[in-house]
Amino acid sequence: MVPDKVILGIDPGTQVLGWGVISVIKGKAGYISMGITNLKKESDHFAKLSAIFKEVSTLIDRFSPDELAIEAPFFGKNIQSMLKLGRAQGAAIAAALNKNMSVCEYAPRKVKMSITGKGAASKEQVAAIVTKILAVDHQPEYLDATDGLAVALCHFLSSSVPLAANTKTKGGTSKGDWGAFIKSNPGRVK
Repeated sequence: MVPDKVILGIDPGTQVLGWGVISVIKGKAGYISMGITNLKKESDHFAKLSAIFKEVSTLIDRFSPDELAIEAPFFGKNIQSMLKLGRAQGAAIAAALNKNMSVCEYAPRKVKMSITGKGAASKEQVAAIVTKILAVDHQPEYLDATDGLAVALCHFLSSSVPLAANTKTKGGTSKGDWGAFIKSNPGRVK
């Protein structure tokens, strides 16, 4: 079955870049693939940026995603680490923009919250839940891969319209309709 869309999720890093690809078919997310790019062997930071650009470009060519979801750099105490992480994110974004893809960015806490319900969840908790939701039958060697999947799934969940919002009540109005609430509860409005 041809997917409605394909989402590439990226967890940028300067040592290991995690990625995950999901499909969306009839409003349901499904697992396609995940992996990592090991950047530890690269000689310097600029070589790492080049490798990130090339790897994300290759992933785009391989999976033909419609959208790229990427995790934003976290705010830490080490300014140099944040700067390097921001550059890594920029290289991945530039690869997507070079292929005319739309890009969405998500804060690490937002990703964790959308997957686990806790913004301070551990990588292990995120991995366990994302693999269960997407019915992935194996755990990768690096949790950065499941982090990439989590970013893609977060994007799917953030851009999906919940079914409950479109559900009609007996009176013919949606459950989220304030006009219907006011009409049904005139004594509660001041």
